[in-house]
Amino acid sequence: MNWQDAVEKTVTGLGYDLVDCERSPAGLLRVYIDKLPAEALAGALISVEDCERVTRQLQYLLEVEGCAYERLEVSSPGLDRPLKKPLDYARFLGEEIEITLRMPFQGRKKYKGVLTQQPVAGVEPVALPLVPVAAEAGAVVEPNAVLAALSAFADTQAWRLVFSDGEADQALDFSLEELRESRLVPVVSFKGRGVKPAPAKKPPRAKPARKDDKVDGGPDQ
Repeated sequence: MNWQDAVEKTVTGLGYDLVDCERSPAGLLRVYIDKLPAEALAGALISVEDCERVTRQLQYLLEVEGCAYERLEVSSPGLDRPLKKPLDYARFLGEEIEITLRMPFQGRKKYKGVLTQQPVAGVEPVALPLVPVAAEAGAVVEPNAVLAALSAFADTQAWRLVFSDGEADQALDFSLEELRESRLVPVVSFKGRGVKPAPAKKPPRAKPARKDDKVDGGPDQ
């Protein structure tokens, strides 16, 4: 098992969404995690305890699988969360994002606007009910059911960015293959990401761990 597979297996197995992971030439392994859609949209945020839990399990599995690294950092993705997979676009439909195209369009690569669906002939655009109204009255929302609904929805969609050129709104249709990068535009309050922290604060992050660090209690079961 390579390190990417080990990270994905660990994060998803513990019940979190793997947002992104990256590895530097110096051996630093960064992993960004989030709550699953149903939990995040209900207001749950990634905590330091969540990061520490994932860190402990990753240390264990990476050692077992013989995946080399020098230092491990696990944190929330922050307010400018990157969008990597179709599920992300379905989850954040209707929000403001920034995209960078691989090839220029109308002489530019970077655009900022509201993420919407490309219109399909004979089909009305929809707003996916991610969190049922019943949840507001205290009903339990099944995370796996929301995840399955989002995934099925994402698989059928093509995406559009509605942006302003200073005079009028314009629409840019795109596929994920055409993007070099895409991320949320930071806002004060947004679907479970909570209130934007003061500038001096950083996203929840577990204490950086080195490969040979020991954690009391062993790996999570």
